[in-house]
Amino acid sequence: MAAVVCSREWLVMSSSHCLIAVNIRENRESFLFDCTKAEQKPKEAETDKSDGGGSQEKGSDQIIALALSASGRYAALTDDNKRLVLFHTQPSWQCVSTRWVVRRCTSLVFSQAEDELFVADKSGDVYSFSVLEPQKPSELKLGHLSMLLGITLSPDDKYIITADRDEKIRVSLCRSPYNIQAFCLGHTEFVSALCVPAGHPEWLLSGSGDGTVKLWHYESGRRLQSIDLQQHGVSQSSDPDTEKPQRFAVSRIIGSPDGRHVAVQCESFPSIQLFAVEEGSDGRLTPTETLALPQNPWDMTFDPQGRLWVLLENKDTNVLLYTYKEERWQIESESPDLQRVSETLHSRWELFKASIGVESRFHHLYKVSFDNMASYLQKKKERLRQQNQQGGKKRAARQSNGATKKSKTGNSSGAVSEKRSLES
Repeated sequence: MAAVVCSREWLVMSSSHCLIAVNIRENRESFLFDCTKAEQKPKEAETDKSDGGGSQEKGSDQIIALALSASGRYAALTDDNKRLVLFHTQPSWQCVSTRWVVRRCTSLVFSQAEDELFVADKSGDVYSFSVLEPQKPSELKLGHLSMLLGITLSPDDKYIITADRDEKIRVSLCRSPYNIQAFCLGHTEFVSALCVPAGHPEWLLSGSGDGTVKLWHYESGRRLQSIDLQQHGVSQSSDPDTEKPQRFAVSRIIGSPDGRHVAVQCESFPSIQLFAVEEGSDGRLTPTETLALPQNPWDMTFDPQGRLWVLLENKDTNVLLYTYKEERWQIESESPDLQRVSETLHSRWELFKASIGVESRFHHLYKVSFDNMASYLQKKKERLRQQNQQGGKKRAARQSNGATKKSKTGNSSGAVSEKRSLES
């Protein structure tokens, strides 16, 4: 799956095993990093199980997660081969360090102070890696009992907010993560996206496999709003074979830098739902527009100017750029920045072809429901049928035995009568 993030002048994209960074302010040469050519894990480290006993199987070089720091000075990625690569982007891109995680990661986030990088993994653990000491080993921060799917921090770096497969959102103190501040509970499927919007540092937005976006006051765990996306631009279709409604997951929630807009993307739907953030401490999200797209989007991001970039699964129309003008979102087609990014993607499209039509990364996370009553009634019906069959066989056997006995009795009586007749 391809991804895109933006901070300051760099629009950074990843697909397959490569990272591509394009400068959207100046006509500078793009930066390319290939994980297949990255540093390999030392053999002595491969056999060392003192790091927590992570699995030792060799993975691919596919990039799993990507992150940029708030100022754009640092970038990081993690791949399926359990590498964590840290970059410095100023004055030019440079790989600072390559470290290894215990288990495959699902999400990355830099602290606001840009001194730590937090990674969440599939086993449910969160580790902290130093940014200022790029060779320093990781530190285990906290753990869930379920796979982690998202991680973010409060704007003051006070809280770590984590989301897992079992519908939980946990708010923990960053300096003492064993102290849990609150849980945000209410989703009915896995939590797949988190966002603390600019302008409202006390808010948390969450998206889930249940097709809803929820707004929380995360410090107290209080839910402020719940939005069913089926009623706001995301239409469900039914599977003709099963006649069951199609399930969909929220794959991305992002907020504009000015705090006025929120964009929501759902997996495998060619549209993006926009919301306006109401002013005031008790503000809410109000749906404004649904952007219909020519292809399913891979990912999206806001740039520092508040423009919305959308990465598409199409070689010719590989990226779209929207600007908020005259109270509506309008598409741009003549922007030099857009042309620069589009041309770079077009020339590197071989790297993105592997991400086209990739199977949903959420499909195996949905809860499997069982109709126990239907199963019980079916088994009961089968059991009664077998009992009736056995009862019929027993009755037939009894009738057969009775007829045999009567036959024997009749034969015996006839023989006695014949004997008496001869004697007389």
